[in-house]
Amino acid sequence: MSKVDTAYSEMNQDPAVSTSQKLKVLFAELKALIKIGIINSNLITTFTGFWLAIYFSNSSIFLHWGTFFLTMIGSALVIAGGCILNNWYDVDIDPKMTRTKYRPTVTGYFSLRNVLIMGLVISAIGFILLLFTTIVAVIFGFIGWFIYVVLYTMWSKRRYTLNTIVGSFSGAMPPLIGWTAISPEFSMIPLALFLIMFIWQTPHFLSLAMKKTEDYNAANVPMLPVVYGFEFTKRQIVIYIACLLPLPVLLTSLGTTFVVIATILNIAWLIIGFRGFFAKDNLKWANMIFFFSLNYLTVMFAMMVIVTLPIFN
Repeated sequence: MSKVDTAYSEMNQDPAVSTSQKLKVLFAELKALIKIGIINSNLITTFTGFWLAIYFSNSSIFLHWGTFFLTMIGSALVIAGGCILNNWYDVDIDPKMTRTKYRPTVTGYFSLRNVLIMGLVISAIGFILLLFTTIVAVIFGFIGWFIYVVLYTMWSKRRYTLNTIVGSFSGAMPPLIGWTAISPEFSMIPLALFLIMFIWQTPHFLSLAMKKTEDYNAANVPMLPVVYGFEFTKRQIVIYIACLLPLPVLLTSLGTTFVVIATILNIAWLIIGFRGFFAKDNLKWANMIFFFSLNYLTVMFAMMVIVTLPIFN
């Protein structure tokens, strides 16, 4: 039993530790297990897809409250289930990385058997909830889950530098789930949402990989900066950011204001990207790319909702 395991055991048996304190620790460990940050960011894009489907079908969200909750909760559970299974599978490499060595699967707060059961059960409940929306939403949910758990976590993550691309397919599914929960028919709008999410993820995660190169190297995970170095990675980041430039044109139906703001965001990010070729501190530059990517995603998808609010139409 590790020191951390012993500490948890002593805490649970110590009468001086209140129930509220134990529940607080439990809640914190659950958030780490399901990767609450990933869930929150993906639900933003799920909601945007859902909202835009309502907007372009000339409907009202007040007519779809039941579907809304089923979509959001179902999506959250599918994503959480996938993240739990990712933690379960990566238990052997997580102790080697600073940012993952205190995950509850590593510390032993939850047994691996219980984590596996939790991941499968929570995923299944998520799929069942999505089934009450449309079958197409379930299909996209399963595609995202399968790619993340099987094709990314179990197959490509430890073998290929293209693991980021594989994982990006999974991360681009949430807006499609949201859209198809209302409108199973495909169109240019959900395609644009998919492309934005798919392309956005590469500079986002490659900048993170640059920041955590030592961790990935220690765990023998072949991330691009580990295998090919920073200069090659910087070129890839700039290429993918440049690929975002034409995408606002696909969303001209959202209005000129959105297209202009989206274009400004793309150009600003590309300028920051080009600065990397002259950066003396690569990690500082990578942090700028990563920070901008988080704000980019939030502003981009928030604007899609704002410009389609009834007050602006």
